[in-house]
Amino acid sequence: MTKAMVIAEHVDAARELCAGARSLADEVVLVAFCAAPDNCADRVAAVEVPSGCALDDAYATLIPFLEEEGPEVVLVEPTKRMKSVAGRLAAYMGTAVITDVAALEDGVARGMYYGGVGQRDQRPTTSCAMYTIQPGVFAECVPSGENQVVVLDWVAPAAALKVLSTTPIEKKGVDLTKADVVVAVGRGFGSAEELQVAEDLAASLGGGVGCTRPLAEGADLMPAETYIGVSGLVVAPKVYVAAGLSGQMQHMVGCAKSGLVVAVNKDKNAPVFKQCDYGLIGDVATVLPALTAALS
Repeated sequence: MTKAMVIAEHVDAARELCAGARSLADEVVLVAFCAAPDNCADRVAAVEVPSGCALDDAYATLIPFLEEEGPEVVLVEPTKRMKSVAGRLAAYMGTAVITDVAALEDGVARGMYYGGVGQRDQRPTTSCAMYTIQPGVFAECVPSGENQVVVLDWVAPAAALKVLSTTPIEKKGVDLTKADVVVAVGRGFGSAEELQVAEDLAASLGGGVGCTRPLAEGADLMPAETYIGVSGLVVAPKVYVAAGLSGQMQHMVGCAKSGLVVAVNKDKNAPVFKQCDYGLIGDVATVLPALTAALS
């Protein structure tokens, strides 16, 4: 009998990863840093992070539980804190984490590397295989289980982090990881006012607006949590509108699993036109309002 463990801090990710784990193993154990989805695993290990402690330090709590359960497969939600936990667990177990997995079949993990310019297949060589899984990989799978709950007592590591203060990030707009339509904006937009045409198109399609890294970290026109790319969000909408962006692989790796890609760029030689299903050559200030009007 094979066993899989899931480690997640968000409900939707926990549900999808448990569904994927069920397709890979006979027994599924969920380590939840959130409310566990209904009927998703055989057992659910609940972990509460004490006040003043950092979730990154949860690895010390999970080490004895991981040893006790002995899973052959560990699927991890690819957030910054979960990656931190997974890396420490892997180091303790004498294995490595195969990261940013876009497909997992017969023990072979497929993903991008070098910022998305290449694709590679990897197979673990240790008895415990650990993966961070991109959203949407197990979207077609169905979770199941009785959710027998066990509570893990917090174990602080020898060199523990201390949380001095926290400042919640106010998230606005649509959750891009769940949106059916994403309109992504790039350097073709030079001001906050110019972004309105993208907002209007996204609203008419019932979607949300994302961006390339320069708009979030350089021009500061968009919130950091809307950046799509190799070190940002990975999205898999049904429709992805790439508006005013060049289509560099560092960005396109973040939308590689989109169902349909529509590109809008005034530069007919932009790389994005080689990676889209439909391309419109023109200024975003003209093309996007025309699309919005046609959809009204």
